[in-house]
Amino acid sequence: MSRRPAKPRLAVPRPRSVKVALGERSYSIRLGYGMLADLGEQVARTTGARRAVVITVPEVGRRYAGRVLRSLRAAGLKAERLDVPDGDATKNLKQLGELYTAFLARGLDRSSVVVALGGGVVGDLAGFAAATYLRGIPFVQVPTTVLAMVDASIGGKVAVNLPEGKNLVGAFHQPRLVWIDLEVLRSLPKRQRAAGFAEVVKAGALWDERFFAKLERDAEALMRLDPQRLLPTLQRACAIKAEVVARDEHESGLRMLLNLGHTLGHAVEKLAGYQDILHGEAVAMGMVYAGRRSEQLGVAPAGTAERLEELLRRCNLPTELPRHPRSAYLEALRVDKKSRDSRIRYIVLRRIGKAEALELTAARILPANWDRRG
Repeated sequence: MSRRPAKPRLAVPRPRSVKVALGERSYSIRLGYGMLADLGEQVARTTGARRAVVITVPEVGRRYAGRVLRSLRAAGLKAERLDVPDGDATKNLKQLGELYTAFLARGLDRSSVVVALGGGVVGDLAGFAAATYLRGIPFVQVPTTVLAMVDASIGGKVAVNLPEGKNLVGAFHQPRLVWIDLEVLRSLPKRQRAAGFAEVVKAGALWDERFFAKLERDAEALMRLDPQRLLPTLQRACAIKAEVVARDEHESGLRMLLNLGHTLGHAVEKLAGYQDILHGEAVAMGMVYAGRRSEQLGVAPAGTAERLEELLRRCNLPTELPRHPRSAYLEALRVDKKSRDSRIRYIVLRRIGKAEALELTAARILPANWDRRG
């Protein structure tokens, strides 16, 4: 009886690293394929921890927590798993309190490490718990979505939501290590995959026109997760975030540029009750509007928004704001972390590859004659 020929293994590039340069708190972002088995050795070496708790959501845990726990235990750590519910609504004070209780029950101390295995929600919640438990214990990011890999896992911004808005209670607490295994993206639903690429596009739009042009050339291959294009693309997106964070860790100026698309994006999420719309989808809508508003304000040349919109559409992302009344958007904008003296530091584009912050009122961002297309 003849055997069916085995499928050839897809050639993958060698692992790569990006450094987040923050002096004594510097850390590495490591990207590659088949990386989970080596995580424990790196966690032990980087943190010196004797005990670990892996925080994840059930679906991610079912697929990957076993490998992570085995790797941690093989490196000599006593490791346990904690599941939290999936979805942005999980980032709340009640869930945070439940994590503290679980940490105490498991005997976590300052020689312990929190490992966040999942997307941005897990990283934010687990990171904030680590930042505040015993006045701060180490944590490691193991992101499993594109969005978390290139954005949420880097830079140490960790937070939970309040009913009034997203990420209103938070801290800056840098991870000791960001460990990115691109193989996990093969199990990521296509919609989640696309949502993450909103942050990749954002990186090029605000910082690097050549990178943006490369995304325009490779968009479809990236959506297929072509390893030869995906790894260098995500490495560059990580490097952009790392460079901005290294120059402005606490968001006093330059780092605000990373909020391109987020002002209205957060409003969209709030008005949707943090359901049905993914964060990256909301950011994509907000970016396109920001591009159009930049042109209307005379800041960006004509065609900037069109170029941005076309690339986001090729990444299978929505580009028009939902049909909420202007008054609803204005109310959502009034609770914004970036506001100061009733003005919001709104990120506009000078051109593709260069952004800046303008202090605008909510009414200037959404003028009386506005429509969803800007």
